[in-house]
Amino acid sequence: MTSTSESSIGASTRTKSDGETDTESESGSPDNKSVSQASRPDRAEESLLSVRSLDAGYGDLQILTDVDMDVGSSEYVTIVGPNGAGKSTVMKSVFGLTAHMGGTVTFDNADITGRRPEEIIREGIGYVPQNENVFSTLSVRENLEMGAYILDSVPDDALEAVFNRFPILRERQDQKAGTMSGGQQQMLAMGRALMLEPELLLLDEPSAGLAPDLVDDMFDRIDGINRDGTAVLMVEQNAKEALQRCDRGYVLANGENRYMDDGDVLLNDEQVRQDFLGG
Repeated sequence: MTSTSESSIGASTRTKSDGETDTESESGSPDNKSVSQASRPDRAEESLLSVRSLDAGYGDLQILTDVDMDVGSSEYVTIVGPNGAGKSTVMKSVFGLTAHMGGTVTFDNADITGRRPEEIIREGIGYVPQNENVFSTLSVRENLEMGAYILDSVPDDALEAVFNRFPILRERQDQKAGTMSGGQQQMLAMGRALMLEPELLLLDEPSAGLAPDLVDDMFDRIDGINRDGTAVLMVEQNAKEALQRCDRGYVLANGENRYMDDGDVLLNDEQVRQDFLGG
Protein backbone atom coordinates (compact mmCIF):
# COMPACT_ATOMS: atom_id res chain seq x y z
CA MET A 1 0.00 0.00 0.00
CA THR A 2 1.44 3.38 -0.95
CA SER A 3 0.75 7.00 -0.24
CA THR A 4 -0.85 9.00 -3.05
CA SER A 5 2.50 10.51 -3.88
CA GLU A 6 3.74 7.02 -4.78
CA SER A 7 0.75 5.52 -6.56
CA SER A 8 -1.59 6.17 -9.44
CA ILE A 9 -4.40 8.42 -8.25
CA GLY A 10 -6.98 6.28 -10.00
CA ALA A 11 -6.58 2.53 -9.99
CA SER A 12 -8.89 0.66 -12.32
CA THR A 13 -12.17 -0.60 -10.90
CA ARG A 14 -12.08 -3.99 -9.21
CA THR A 15 -14.83 -6.54 -9.72
CA LYS A 16 -16.80 -6.86 -6.49
CA SER A 17 -18.40 -9.92 -5.09
CA ASP A 18 -22.01 -10.51 -5.12
CA GLY A 19 -22.45 16.59 6.65
CA GLU A 20 -22.33 18.56 8.68
CA THR A 21 -19.77 21.11 7.52
CA ASP A 22 -16.38 19.86 8.56
CA THR A 23 -14.72 21.92 11.26
CA GLU A 24 -11.26 22.36 9.99
CA SER A 25 -9.06 22.41 13.03
CA GLU A 26 -7.62 19.13 12.00
CA SER A 27 -6.38 16.24 14.07
CA GLY A 28 -2.75 15.35 13.65
CA SER A 29 -1.58 13.07 10.85
CA PRO A 30 1.74 12.41 9.16
CA ASP A 31 2.52 15.45 7.03
CA ASN A 32 5.08 13.78 4.78
CA LYS A 33 2.58 11.88 2.63
CA SER A 34 0.77 14.69 0.83
CA VAL A 35 0.31 14.50 -2.92
CA SER A 36 3.21 15.85 -4.93
CA GLN A 37 2.51 17.75 -8.12
CA ALA A 38 5.19 15.95 -10.08
CA SER A 39 3.81 12.48 -9.44
CA ARG A 40 0.17 13.22 -10.14
CA PRO A 41 -0.98 11.35 -13.28
CA ASP A 42 -3.97 12.61 -15.21
CA ARG A 43 -6.59 9.95 -15.91
CA ALA A 44 -9.54 12.31 -16.39
CA GLU A 45 -10.41 10.70 -19.71
CA GLU A 46 -10.94 7.37 -17.92
CA SER A 47 -13.02 8.79 -15.07
CA LEU A 48 -16.67 9.63 -14.69
CA LEU A 49 -15.73 12.14 -11.98
CA SER A 50 -12.29 13.71 -11.88
CA VAL A 51 -11.13 16.16 -9.21
CA ARG A 52 -7.77 17.79 -9.87
CA SER A 53 -5.69 20.04 -7.61
CA LEU A 54 -8.83 21.19 -5.80
CA ASP A 55 -8.58 24.07 -3.35
CA ALA A 56 -11.90 24.96 -1.73
CA GLY A 57 -13.50 26.17 1.47
CA TYR A 58 -16.09 28.51 2.95
CA GLY A 59 -15.81 32.26 2.50
CA ASP A 60 -12.13 33.09 2.85
CA LEU A 61 -11.37 29.96 4.87
CA GLN A 62 -9.54 27.35 2.79
CA ILE A 63 -10.28 23.76 3.81
CA LEU A 64 -9.05 21.62 0.90
CA THR A 65 -5.56 21.89 -0.54
CA ASP A 66 -4.51 20.28 -3.82
CA VAL A 67 -6.99 17.40 -3.55
CA ASP A 68 -7.16 14.80 -6.33
CA MET A 69 -9.88 12.18 -6.67
CA ASP A 70 -11.43 9.96 -9.34
CA VAL A 71 -14.57 7.87 -9.59
CA GLY A 72 -14.97 5.56 -12.55
CA SER A 73 -18.24 4.62 -14.20
CA SER A 74 -20.20 2.31 -11.85
CA GLU A 75 -17.36 2.44 -9.31
CA TYR A 76 -17.84 2.54 -5.53
CA VAL A 77 -15.39 4.89 -3.81
CA THR A 78 -15.18 5.79 -0.12
CA ILE A 79 -13.53 8.80 1.54
CA VAL A 80 -12.35 8.24 5.10
CA GLY A 81 -10.25 10.20 7.55
CA PRO A 82 -10.34 11.90 10.94
CA ASN A 83 -12.96 14.43 11.96
CA GLY A 84 -12.26 17.77 10.34
CA ALA A 85 -10.25 16.22 7.50
CA GLY A 86 -12.36 17.93 4.83
CA LYS A 87 -14.28 14.86 3.71
CA SER A 88 -17.71 16.51 3.58
CA THR A 89 -16.13 19.57 1.98
CA VAL A 90 -15.04 17.40 -0.96
CA MET A 91 -18.64 16.32 -1.50
CA LYS A 92 -19.97 19.85 -1.20
CA SER A 93 -17.30 21.11 -3.59
CA VAL A 94 -18.28 18.58 -6.23
CA PHE A 95 -21.89 19.67 -5.81
CA GLY A 96 -21.12 23.39 -6.05
CA LEU A 97 -21.72 24.30 -2.40
CA THR A 98 -18.32 25.72 -1.43
CA ALA A 99 -16.07 28.60 -2.40
CA HIS A 100 -13.88 27.42 -5.26
CA MET A 101 -10.28 28.57 -4.84
CA GLY A 102 -8.42 26.52 -7.42
CA GLY A 103 -8.32 23.31 -9.42
CA THR A 104 -10.99 21.61 -11.50
CA VAL A 105 -13.93 19.25 -11.19
CA THR A 106 -14.99 17.40 -14.33
CA PHE A 107 -17.89 15.01 -14.77
CA ASP A 108 -18.35 12.85 -17.84
CA ASN A 109 -15.61 14.96 -19.47
CA ALA A 110 -17.54 18.21 -18.85
CA ASP A 111 -16.05 20.92 -16.65
CA ILE A 112 -18.48 21.51 -13.76
CA THR A 113 -16.10 23.55 -11.63
CA GLY A 114 -18.01 26.19 -9.69
CA ARG A 115 -21.35 25.45 -11.32
CA ARG A 116 -24.60 25.77 -9.41
CA PRO A 117 -26.14 22.68 -7.76
CA GLU A 118 -29.21 22.71 -10.00
CA GLU A 119 -26.92 22.59 -13.04
CA ILE A 120 -24.89 19.76 -11.54
CA ILE A 121 -28.06 17.77 -10.88
CA ARG A 122 -28.92 18.08 -14.56
CA GLU A 123 -25.51 16.69 -15.47
CA GLY A 124 -26.32 13.45 -13.63
CA ILE A 125 -25.09 13.81 -10.04
CA GLY A 126 -27.30 13.15 -7.01
CA TYR A 127 -26.34 14.31 -3.52
CA VAL A 128 -27.53 13.16 -0.10
CA PRO A 129 -26.20 15.43 2.68
CA GLN A 130 -25.68 14.17 6.19
CA ASN A 131 -28.17 16.46 7.93
CA GLU A 132 -31.56 17.97 7.12
CA ASN A 133 -31.85 15.75 4.07
CA VAL A 134 -35.66 15.42 3.97
CA PHE A 135 -38.52 17.92 3.93
CA SER A 136 -40.01 17.03 7.30
CA THR A 137 -43.43 18.64 6.77
CA LEU A 138 -44.00 16.99 3.39
CA SER A 139 -45.19 13.44 2.87
CA VAL A 140 -42.88 10.68 1.71
CA ARG A 141 -44.34 10.81 -1.77
CA GLU A 142 -44.06 14.60 -1.93
CA ASN A 143 -40.41 14.33 -0.92
CA LEU A 144 -39.77 11.90 -3.75
CA GLU A 145 -41.60 14.11 -6.21
CA MET A 146 -39.35 17.00 -5.14
CA GLY A 147 -36.43 14.90 -6.34
CA ALA A 148 -37.72 15.34 -9.89
CA TYR A 149 -38.48 19.05 -9.57
CA ILE A 150 -36.41 19.98 -12.62
CA LEU A 151 -38.72 17.90 -14.84
CA ASP A 152 -42.14 18.93 -16.14
CA SER A 153 -43.72 15.85 -14.56
CA VAL A 154 -42.71 13.12 -12.13
CA PRO A 155 -41.48 10.03 -14.03
CA ASP A 156 -43.65 7.10 -12.97
CA ASP A 157 -40.95 4.56 -13.77
CA ALA A 158 -38.42 6.32 -11.55
CA LEU A 159 -40.92 6.53 -8.69
CA GLU A 160 -41.74 2.85 -9.06
CA ALA A 161 -38.04 1.97 -9.08
CA VAL A 162 -37.53 3.83 -5.80
CA PHE A 163 -40.55 2.11 -4.24
CA ASN A 164 -39.20 -1.26 -5.36
CA ARG A 165 -35.79 -0.51 -3.87
CA PHE A 166 -37.24 0.83 -0.61
CA PRO A 167 -40.60 -0.91 -0.05
CA ILE A 168 -41.14 0.91 3.26
CA LEU A 169 -41.46 4.16 1.30
CA ARG A 170 -44.37 2.75 -0.68
CA GLU A 171 -46.04 1.66 2.56
CA ARG A 172 -45.46 5.07 4.18
CA GLN A 173 -45.90 7.28 1.13
CA ASP A 174 -48.62 9.40 2.77
CA GLN A 175 -46.76 9.76 6.08
CA LYS A 176 -45.01 13.02 6.99
CA ALA A 177 -41.28 12.56 6.54
CA GLY A 178 -40.50 14.16 9.88
CA THR A 179 -42.34 11.39 11.76
CA MET A 180 -40.25 8.59 10.27
CA SER A 181 -37.31 6.88 11.95
CA GLY A 182 -33.74 7.91 11.18
CA GLY A 183 -33.17 4.88 8.97
CA GLN A 184 -36.39 5.47 7.06
CA GLN A 185 -35.50 9.13 6.54
CA GLN A 186 -32.12 8.09 5.17
CA MET A 187 -33.83 5.74 2.70
CA LEU A 188 -36.13 8.58 1.71
CA ALA A 189 -33.22 10.96 1.15
CA MET A 190 -31.48 8.40 -1.06
CA GLY A 191 -34.72 7.66 -2.87
CA ARG A 192 -35.25 11.32 -3.64
CA ALA A 193 -31.71 11.62 -5.02
CA LEU A 194 -32.37 8.58 -7.24
CA MET A 195 -35.51 10.04 -8.81
CA LEU A 196 -33.49 11.50 -11.68
CA GLU A 197 -31.54 8.25 -12.11
CA PRO A 198 -28.11 9.87 -11.61
CA GLU A 199 -24.91 8.37 -12.94
CA LEU A 200 -23.14 9.30 -9.70
CA LEU A 201 -24.57 9.36 -6.17
CA LEU A 202 -22.79 11.37 -3.47
CA LEU A 203 -23.51 10.07 0.04
CA ASP A 204 -22.35 12.01 3.10
CA GLU A 205 -22.23 9.83 6.24
CA PRO A 206 -25.22 7.61 5.36
CA SER A 207 -24.91 5.54 8.55
CA ALA A 208 -24.67 8.51 10.92
CA GLY A 209 -27.21 8.34 13.72
CA LEU A 210 -28.52 4.90 12.76
CA ALA A 211 -29.02 2.17 15.33
CA PRO A 212 -26.27 -0.47 15.06
CA ASP A 213 -28.70 -3.11 13.80
CA LEU A 214 -29.66 -0.84 10.88
CA VAL A 215 -26.16 -0.01 9.69
CA ASP A 216 -25.56 -3.26 7.78
CA ASP A 217 -28.94 -2.94 6.10
CA MET A 218 -28.09 0.59 4.96
CA PHE A 219 -24.76 -0.55 3.53
CA ASP A 220 -26.49 -3.46 1.78
CA ARG A 221 -28.86 -1.01 0.10
CA ILE A 222 -25.97 1.16 -1.04
CA ASP A 223 -24.26 -1.96 -2.42
CA GLY A 224 -27.44 -2.68 -4.38
CA ILE A 225 -27.56 0.82 -5.84
CA ASN A 226 -23.98 0.42 -7.01
CA ARG A 227 -24.53 -3.10 -8.39
CA ASP A 228 -27.34 -1.71 -10.53
CA GLY A 229 -24.88 0.61 -12.25
CA THR A 230 -24.83 3.86 -10.28
CA ALA A 231 -21.38 5.08 -9.30
CA VAL A 232 -21.09 5.95 -5.60
CA LEU A 233 -18.80 8.40 -3.84
CA MET A 234 -19.34 8.11 -0.09
CA VAL A 235 -18.01 9.79 3.03
CA GLU A 236 -18.42 7.43 5.96
CA GLN A 237 -17.61 7.48 9.68
CA ASN A 238 -17.72 3.68 9.84
CA ALA A 239 -14.46 3.47 7.95
CA LYS A 240 -13.75 -0.23 8.39
CA GLU A 241 -17.14 -1.31 7.09
CA ALA A 242 -16.98 1.15 4.21
CA LEU A 243 -13.53 0.01 3.12
CA GLN A 244 -14.65 -3.63 3.21
CA ARG A 245 -17.39 -2.87 0.71
CA CYS A 246 -15.95 -0.28 -1.67
CA ASP A 247 -13.79 -0.67 -4.77
CA ARG A 248 -11.31 2.03 -3.76
CA GLY A 249 -10.76 4.35 -0.86
CA TYR A 250 -9.17 7.73 -0.27
CA VAL A 251 -7.79 8.79 3.10
CA LEU A 252 -7.89 12.53 3.75
CA ALA A 253 -6.26 14.45 6.61
CA ASN A 254 -5.79 18.17 7.13
CA GLY A 255 -7.69 18.81 3.90
CA GLU A 256 -5.16 16.90 1.81
CA ASN A 257 -4.77 13.48 0.20
CA ARG A 258 -2.91 10.97 2.34
CA TYR A 259 -3.51 7.53 0.82
CA MET A 260 -5.40 5.94 -2.07
CA ASP A 261 -5.75 2.24 -2.84
CA ASP A 262 -8.24 -0.59 -3.12
CA GLY A 263 -10.50 -0.64 -0.09
CA ASP A 264 -9.26 -3.96 1.24
CA VAL A 265 -5.64 -2.89 0.83
CA LEU A 266 -6.23 0.24 2.89
CA LEU A 267 -8.17 -1.75 5.46
CA ASN A 268 -5.30 -4.16 5.99
CA ASP A 269 -2.43 -1.68 5.85
CA GLU A 270 -0.77 -1.37 9.26
CA GLN A 271 0.05 2.34 8.95
CA VAL A 272 -3.45 3.29 7.80
CA ARG A 273 -5.03 1.20 10.54
CA GLN A 274 -2.82 2.77 13.18
CA ASP A 275 -3.22 6.38 12.01
CA PHE A 276 -6.84 6.42 10.85
CA LEU A 277 -8.76 3.26 11.77
CA GLY A 278 -8.07 2.94 15.47
CA GLY A 279 -5.56 0.12 15.17
